[in-house]
Amino acid sequence: MAQQFVQAKIREDRVVLFIKPACPYCEMAQDILSKYKFKPGHLECVDISGRSDMDDLQDYFLRVTGARTVPRVFVGKECVGGGSDVSALNSSGQLKGMLQSIGALQ
Repeated sequence: MAQQFVQAKIREDRVVLFIKPACPYCEMAQDILSKYKFKPGHLECVDISGRSDMDDLQDYFLRVTGARTVPRVFVGKECVGGGSDVSALNSSGQLKGMLQSIGALQ
């Protein structure tokens, strides 16, 4: 069930963040991504904190991304990691190129 939920959310031309609202790393990733001008519908934040299958989702993240922590940030179908990873990609200039390559920016 967790796999189907996650796979239904990620798309080749979208950025999806799986988050918990009180998490400072989730806030960091959201703040960084909010500075980019996304096409409508190409950025989605999915709050997993109130879900009955939250543990299953995090176990699935561990299997497919190597970590069960949030945020789990997917650029297209690739998980780029968490908040610190998004920050590093942004600082190096790689994030903008990744977002452009999937066609997510205006």
